[in-house]
Amino acid sequence: MPRRRWLPYLLILPSVVFFALFFVNPLVQAILLAVQDGGAWTLDRFRQMGLDLYFPEAVRNTLALTAVVVPVQLVLALGLGLLLGALPRGGRDAFLYIWTIPLGVSDLAAGIAWLAIFTERGYLNSVLGALGLMEVPRLWLGYHDPVSLFVAVALAEVWRATAIVLVILVSGLQIIPRELGEAAEVFGASPWQRLRRVTLPLLRPSIQTALMLRTVLAFEVFAVVQTLAGRNLPVLASEAYTWYGSFRNPGVAASYGLVILGLSAATTLLYLQLLKVRPEARPS
Repeated sequence: MPRRRWLPYLLILPSVVFFALFFVNPLVQAILLAVQDGGAWTLDRFRQMGLDLYFPEAVRNTLALTAVVVPVQLVLALGLGLLLGALPRGGRDAFLYIWTIPLGVSDLAAGIAWLAIFTERGYLNSVLGALGLMEVPRLWLGYHDPVSLFVAVALAEVWRATAIVLVILVSGLQIIPRELGEAAEVFGASPWQRLRRVTLPLLRPSIQTALMLRTVLAFEVFAVVQTLAGRNLPVLASEAYTWYGSFRNPGVAASYGLVILGLSAATTLLYLQLLKVRPEARPS
């Protein structure tokens, strides 16, 4: 009996050790880097970060990318998930496999792929030139055109990370009983009414999970931005990399990391509050 009582704790011990070594320990180290200087407590690193000319732009670009990319991905993934439900099984599986291919592509590889599209001699200019829509190749990723630079990064991010939202929403759609939608249809509910009154409320836990995960990842966007735009489109993660790698200042880099952590924690709490799900509202 005593052995059985300790068995659950022994089973979760590896995950606790992993979490402590690779999550808690780096977090504590980052906090100490940001608030200590030679053993003394200080806020100079945060002050230095606030005086950085790129800091306001990095915050603005990170928030703007998150505000644009995450809603687009949610709507796109929801539409694809509903479309999957209407397909026969064979077509549904093939469709799902194709759309989840980006999950197997690294961030850096995705950035390089989209760089091949948007460079001056890339696929986009070649296609537009062949169609007679452009006489002179356009520089889509130039610093002089921040709008096209932002749109290029947003498109790459939408392509790269919509699949993870799709997988979460599809798993949520599959546990919604079909009988509820059929009953609503019998009572004369239109497709829009069934979506708004039946599907979306029951899908709320999956939407909440998808939004939390995708928003946190959006705050950490780095490789795609670095590949396509470099420092012409500064974001928080790329500035942390610059301060650590180029300026050899891990304290300010850790301060940038803590800003990302603060934004992630705040939005997670916001989602938990706004999309709170009552236990009786969960699908059985």
